[in-house]
Parts: sequence; C-alpha cells; structure tokens
Amino acid sequence: MALVELRNVGLKYHTLEGETTALENVNLRVEEEEFVSIVGQSGCGKSTLLSLISGLLKPTTGEVLIGGEPVQGPSPKVGYMLQQDYLYEWRTILDNALLGLEIRRMKTPERVQEVKQMLQDYGLGGFESYYPNQLSGGMRQRVALIRTLAVQPNVLLLDEPFSALDYQNRLAVGEEVVRILRERRKTVIMVTHDISEAISMANRVIVLTPRPGTIKSEHRIRMCDEGLTPLQTREHPEFRRYFTAIWKELNVNA
Repeated sequence: MALVELRNVGLKYHTLEGETTALENVNLRVEEEEFVSIVGQSGCGKSTLLSLISGLLKPTTGEVLIGGEPVQGPSPKVGYMLQQDYLYEWRTILDNALLGLEIRRMKTPERVQEVKQMLQDYGLGGFESYYPNQLSGGMRQRVALIRTLAVQPNVLLLDEPFSALDYQNRLAVGEEVVRILRERRKTVIMVTHDISEAISMANRVIVLTPRPGTIKSEHRIRMCDEGLTPLQTREHPEFRRYFTAIWKELNVNA
C-alpha cells in the first residue's frame, strides 16, 4: 500500500470572476521512503497539490489518502516546510526548533533531547542559544527542517525550500538535506521550479501540465535509486538526458 495516494483529485476555485479549475484528474502514488519531485509551469497547481496532501485544502473531486486513510484536515502525519524559514527572530535557535512540538503539545524531555541531538548532528551544535539573525541562510533552513522533523511526520512536504538561497548555498543545503532525509528514512514530496534540483534530489520526477494541472509524465531517476548524492547525480552522464527530456515537456507549449 502506498503511503500517499491521490485518486482522481481535482480542485476548483470560486471567485467573483467565476470558476477556475486548478487541478483535475490527478492520480499519484508515493511509496514509503520515496523522494518525489513535482515540476511544472508557474500556476499549474504544484503548491496547491501540497496543500491538498497536507489537508489545508479539500479537493473538489476525488480523495487524498495517507496510510490508507482519507485526509480530513491538517494531520500530525504530515510535516510542511515552506519557501521561507519562518523562524521567530525573538526565539533562540533551540526554541525555534522546538516550536512545532510546543504547538502540538508534544514537548517532552525525551523529544527536547532528540532536537538537541539533531542540532548537534546537523552542524548546529553550539548555536542553540543564538538567534536567527546570527545565522546564515543555509543554517536557518536547517533549523526549519529540524523543527519540521521534530514532530516525526510520516510524510514531509517541501515547497521550494531552497529558493531564497544563492546558487552555491542552494547546492550545499540540498546536498545536506538529502543526506539528512535519507538517514531518517523519510518520505518526501517536493515542489520546485528548478529542473536540475528536481532530478538531483528525487527518486522520481512528476511533470504537471499547464493549468488545469494534471500529471503529464513521470521520470524514474536511476542515479538516485543507486544512492548517488545530488552533486554526484549532476555529474552523471545520464543527467543531461533527463534534464533535456523534462525541459522539452515543460516548454512544448511555452
């Protein structure tokens, strides 16, 4: 049984100007410990798809299931990491990392110790009492990731998580995030505009059509299945073939 499943999912927005179909007939299965990237033109419904999986939105048609159970609203099974890190500037790094546990009333001595260990393991040891404005952009993103992982979600949703970083930091943080998520054996669904990023990080890349968004194609990324890191994947001879195929699909009607 797939961990995440979308069955004939569609979503329509109703505004004063009329009705807009954002997504239609989306069918997708994501297995445990799989990393899936979703790419598509702006406005095709990529982020909307994450909102449906997270339970923040309800589909107009079809259903979303996690662990075989219909999604009825926001669930502790899902962790959602957005484009911005949304760290509170007046809270220390440790307190920011613990925020999700506090909100969900899951803050126990054992969980606090786990968060401290993650900060130590992922290059933030010694920064626990610092404040966000004292950290680099890449370090802030690691804090946001630890905050999301602290509540131990079954599924992690990433919405353009590195878009605020410069190119060099984007590569470095992407490399580290993949390592962390593989170590913790997480199931991940990531939305990105960056084709190279999608290919280098994921087991599978899903291409959406322009609005109304539906699945146009799927690409199994062999290099990730072989355990290569994102940087190693970018250097692989097959990388250019994947990139060209996906780029052509995204730009055929551009």
